[in-house]
Amino acid sequence: MTNPPAISVARRGLMLVLSSPSGAGKSTLAQLLLKEHPEMHLSVSVTTRDRRPSEVEGIHYHFIKRERFEKLRDTGDLLESAEVHGNFYGTPREPVETALAAGKDVLFDIDYQGTLQLYEKMRADIVGVFILPPSATELKTRLERRAEDASGVIEKRLKNARTEIAHWEEYDYVLVNEDLNTTFINLQAILSAERLRRQRQLGLAPIIERLDEELAAMTA
Repeated sequence: MTNPPAISVARRGLMLVLSSPSGAGKSTLAQLLLKEHPEMHLSVSVTTRDRRPSEVEGIHYHFIKRERFEKLRDTGDLLESAEVHGNFYGTPREPVETALAAGKDVLFDIDYQGTLQLYEKMRADIVGVFILPPSATELKTRLERRAEDASGVIEKRLKNARTEIAHWEEYDYVLVNEDLNTTFINLQAILSAERLRRQRQLGLAPIIERLDEELAAMTA
């Protein structure tokens, strides 16, 4: 006896937004998610700054001229944008909406300011997850262990952490990243549950209609 074919329910994709203070682990978790879920799309920002030798066009950023950036921003074709050290960064709207309509999930690794801008444009599609360090001491240790920044930069990152953490209540989920493996398991559970949210399962209506017709015929 053969098993009946599995029922595939069409759904709208979601925007999974990860935010955290520098050193709390969001970028590491994002990399793990993309490795475990290659079907996810990583949102690639546009930027007006020059490309570094180690960066690849379309992988790290889309590098564009300032005039092009300003046109995208002024016509509403950016979901969020920011100026950092004289350069502009932003998230193009079109590839995100195309992916969502095709049932693909899009991953964002951004700060709270970018998240709030995304909320204004597409709140119903967003699942916001804020990653907390277990303690300030551990956060400082992680920043020092990376050996990427001078002591003055680390101090600045710790000061910025207070501002960033103050926005934790604006997110749908908050995970304390004491153990990376446990945090990753919990993050995957969030993703699985949100993929099954009724509002995103666009293919349920015909299934419900078919069940109603079959039950009506059985009970006539």
